[in-house]
Amino acid sequence: MTAAPSSPDVDVVCLGESMVTFAPQRPGRLADVPSFDRGIGGAESNVACCLARSGHSARWVSRVGADGFGDHLVAAIAATGVDTSAVQRDPARPTGIYFRTAGERAVSTAAPAGGSEVIYYRAGSAAAAMAPGVVSRATLWSGRVLHLSGITAALSADCLALMRELTAPAPGRPLISFDVNYRVALWRNQGEAGAPSTGPAVLADLARGCDLVFVGEDEAEAAWGVHGPAAIRATLPEPAVLVVKHGAQGVTVYARGDGEDTVTHAPALRVEVIASVGAGDAFAAGFLSATLRGLPIFARIRHGHLMAAAALTVPGDLGTPPTRALADRLAALDQNAWGALRLAPGWTAAAAETAVTETAATRTAATRTAATRTAAAKTTAAAKTVAADTTAADTAMAAAADVEAGPALEVPTVETSNAEVRNR
Repeated sequence: MTAAPSSPDVDVVCLGESMVTFAPQRPGRLADVPSFDRGIGGAESNVACCLARSGHSARWVSRVGADGFGDHLVAAIAATGVDTSAVQRDPARPTGIYFRTAGERAVSTAAPAGGSEVIYYRAGSAAAAMAPGVVSRATLWSGRVLHLSGITAALSADCLALMRELTAPAPGRPLISFDVNYRVALWRNQGEAGAPSTGPAVLADLARGCDLVFVGEDEAEAAWGVHGPAAIRATLPEPAVLVVKHGAQGVTVYARGDGEDTVTHAPALRVEVIASVGAGDAFAAGFLSATLRGLPIFARIRHGHLMAAAALTVPGDLGTPPTRALADRLAALDQNAWGALRLAPGWTAAAAETAVTETAATRTAATRTAATRTAAAKTTAAAKTVAADTTAADTAMAAAADVEAGPALEVPTVETSNAEVRNR
């Protein structure tokens, strides 16, 4: 690999395959559905898109075919504000595609709940040819954070070699973020990176070389046979920050400082779920965004939950993130108000419309008051409040009404958060 740059020029670089997705236009088995909606999907590009939409500079590094699907992928990802200048086009290999029904991707060999299906057509894809000599270190180290996922390691022997090199200790490397993303079908079906039984061991080895690791409790149990955050931390003691996701029960984070872990847990939000695909990537993006801003661990988890809620309330991989002002206000809610919120489809769109109204430079004092009342109505409708008692409901509704009218939260400067990222 070529030498790394002396200083980063973007916040986050995300490396990995993205594919064109096809989702049924109506419920049913793939065998029975006659038509599909086209979209895009890829764990790492999803993170890049969420970060770019949230105001960060993000670069996606990958390879796609010199075909129409590759054209569509690059254009769609670039349209979110992601830098795609480092994406290579391969005239000899195709862009990957996949078909799916709604539901979780499997993390075990058992049939997934609800009979959901995912069928990949990615063998021999352009992205599978990523290798240490093909992708330059200067490109991959051009951000404050390099975000990776275990999916890449399963694509080919070349991809695995690249992942091993990127997660190995090296002077001057950026913070390495790694989402385990255990996909049993990838390790079962591929024949280059290793036999199915090697997948979990490979993923654990890669995770141990990273600074920040995301893993689902279900993934850890399926891959390594361990259950519970403490057991997962014992399996992965090396990362400075370990994020263990418990689904609807919330997230537990182990953050090492002065040789000891600080353990932080934050409950998830109640969300009217449309589809769960892409929620894990969105959570990682929210957590990374708050990390880049130097926010405390508890706030990072909540920002992850909010970004995940945006993905959960849309049918595709990518939702519209909440504005930073809205996310900051909701992340600062007390425990009762947070627990009282229930986010419904459209909640971020309503908030975005409110933000445009609220920031109009020409409004008068009277208009400001009216706009604030409008903001209260729209935001309260979008973020529907469900509470066990009236006090909690009132607190949450008042916080939602004050999203744009209230004072901005004080957050660390970029210089401070940059130092934090580099010191890990």
